[in-house]
Amino acid sequence: MIIRSKAPLRLGFAGGGTDIAAYYDRYGGYVLNATIDMYAHCTIEPNDSGRIEFFAADLDKTEGYPAEKNLPLSPVLPLHTGIYNRINADFCNTGAQKPLSFKMTTYSDAPAGSGLGSSSTMVVAIIKAYVEWLNLPLGEYDIAALAYKIEREDAGLAGGMQDQYAATFGGFNFMEFYGENRVIVNPLRLKRWIRNELEASLILFYTGVSRESANIIKEQIEHTQRGDQENLESLHELKNQAVLMKETLLKGDFNGFSGCLLNGWRAKKNAASSITNLFLDDLYQYAVDSGAKSAKISGAGGGGFMMIFCDPCRRIDLIRALKKKEGMVLTPSFTEIGTQAWIIYNS
Repeated sequence: MIIRSKAPLRLGFAGGGTDIAAYYDRYGGYVLNATIDMYAHCTIEPNDSGRIEFFAADLDKTEGYPAEKNLPLSPVLPLHTGIYNRINADFCNTGAQKPLSFKMTTYSDAPAGSGLGSSSTMVVAIIKAYVEWLNLPLGEYDIAALAYKIEREDAGLAGGMQDQYAATFGGFNFMEFYGENRVIVNPLRLKRWIRNELEASLILFYTGVSRESANIIKEQIEHTQRGDQENLESLHELKNQAVLMKETLLKGDFNGFSGCLLNGWRAKKNAASSITNLFLDDLYQYAVDSGAKSAKISGAGGGGFMMIFCDPCRRIDLIRALKKKEGMVLTPSFTEIGTQAWIIYNS
């Protein structure tokens, strides 16, 4: 028997940063995002070896342990070991049950630090594989909440909450975040032509600069907790732009969408000093000079993917211009389905 799973990565259109507890606990947060056809993948191969092996193929990192019910939190693969420990503690903690023995292989279609929610999406994919294998009674909200708890509490990684819910639910969603980790996911019923037009208008450009999002988010959290006025005003504006952008999308107002993307990026840059830098500012200007209407760095900022909005008729010219820069150009498609898992029975 082999268990496989995958979970889609996401584009954060608006509101990113308001999904951090330091902000939404007090003010509430709104985020607009959509999943794309890039995934985090997980395969579990149960065996009788008496060992647990984790292999992160994209990172070329391997960890092995004797099969026990609690593993030390690995500095190499902390999420892999953290998820295993949480699954065991919450669902397999019976004295008569033998510890699980298996090999797990994971990889992501996007590089680490991409700004597409790759770490949280991987956590969702791994949890989904366990759910399928062990027949765990977890729905979509349960999986997303568990993924958040593992990252933020068990592994101690700073970050927001949108990625876990995007990867679990899939599609276009307007998300609301409130105190005590209360989340409401509102799927958007976009008309097909609106989705197609948006897809035809977007380009992703990988800057080649990976960044540690947790460090950027820690800076933002510190500003928020101190009540820094510029930081709070920026986050309030990001929240406002998420509401406005939702309206523009539902109406098919793409000039309005572009304006919200631009306003959101301007506000985002004021939330923390490490969100942008001279390299990213120059790249942004180059994209605009080459035909882009607006753009923003996806995720926490500091590097990763730049999301660029343009007239579809200018898209090819813009792609040619971007290919002159060091980096990678992608033209993603949107997906409707969240995390999935399936079992292959060996003959």
